Amino acid sequence: MFKPLSILLTATVILSSCSSDDDAGNTNPTLEVPENYTFSREGSSTVDFNGQTTRIAMAEAISSSLLDFDNATEASVMAQFTHTAGDPDFEDAALNASDKNVRSKVAASVDYFNTNAVQSQAIKSTFDDYIAKQISEVFPNQNIVAIAGTAGQIADGTRTRYVSATGLEYNQAFAKGILGALMTDQMLNNYLSVAVLDEGDNRANNTAGITEEGSNYTTMEHKWDEAYGYIYGASQDPANPNATIGEDDGFLNEYVGRVNDDADFNTIAETIFNAFKTGRAAIVAGDYVTRDEQAAIIRAEVSKAIAVRGIYYLQQAKTKIAAGNQTGAFHGLSEAYGFIYSLQFTRNPQTDAPYLSAAEVTGLLDQLMGDGANGLWDLTTETIDAISESIAAEFDFTVAQAASVD
Repeated sequence: MFKPLSILLTATVILSSCSSDDDAGNTNPTLEVPENYTFSREGSSTVDFNGQTTRIAMAEAISSSLLDFDNATEASVMAQFTHTAGDPDFEDAALNASDKNVRSKVAASVDYFNTNAVQSQAIKSTFDDYIAKQISEVFPNQNIVAIAGTAGQIADGTRTRYVSATGLEYNQAFAKGILGALMTDQMLNNYLSVAVLDEGDNRANNTAGITEEGSNYTTMEHKWDEAYGYIYGASQDPANPNATIGEDDGFLNEYVGRVNDDADFNTIAETIFNAFKTGRAAIVAGDYVTRDEQAAIIRAEVSKAIAVRGIYYLQQAKTKIAAGNQTGAFHGLSEAYGFIYSLQFTRNPQTDAPYLSAAEVTGLLDQLMGDGANGLWDLTTETIDAISESIAAEFDFTVAQAASVD
């Protein structure tokens, strides 16, 4: 069973590390790890992840549109998903002006999808389908009480939810799936990839301090910052994001914070943040061995957070089903569905592969939804436990530990 790496740094730290033989001229570099994620060159910040902040905001807007029964259409939501610069797809003028969009970066990492365009397109189409089905199946039945085989609304004890004929909230499957297919995949398998960080002359230019034209950062520094932006890009204070971890967006930031709330995992937020700081400091120092060690820590811990939260929602739903409240479990199960889907984008640093493959994830989702037409309406507590154990077996925590997260 894989034991994740960890690191704990609480203040500015000076570290020394020996680099590999092919890093001539960078033997025993000194790492200056700042208290916050602040790095500068000649008095100006070198940190930039505006593109990630933009895509997080776009994903938030799309998730909201999936419940905008009065105004959203399939065309309008798809326009947000595939946004073209200048099109008035969002209420935010800055988003409309942006040349970024969400769909193009879904399942688009170099390490996982550079040679697998067919799988990438299939994953993109999955999110297209969530949008289309939410509008065509759920929207028309928004005022109908859902029953097995019929989409509509349900009350889960706190608010009204809107589900498909099989009990799935497409909007939750979309949001929690984007957490994996966009944020996690781009972070772990693209911007932290050696293939991206060291592409072309990146390493030589970084070592020599050669910055991108018109910018104050090296290409390698910027790539690392872009990975950072996919978890902290919407933070109130991006340089000190753990001050409000869990409060700043509905994606990785929120759920790393939720996992960190539990005593069994209450160092995970600090571990991820410190690994990002240390890796960035290593890039500044030209210490590429330490850089890659920190990337491994981030991969292990972010992956673990996704697995923990998936099991948490499964187990919360199990409690409701056991109490006879089947429909009350559907919201948690829909969130669990998205987190399980996201496991195929995780990264085990010992194998450089997902903790669960796409085929294994599909198998778990098939178990969750059952073989019949009723889906979650027929789900049993025994099946929930079997899925939970299958996930936990790939990590270093138990189902009981994950289930206790508040």
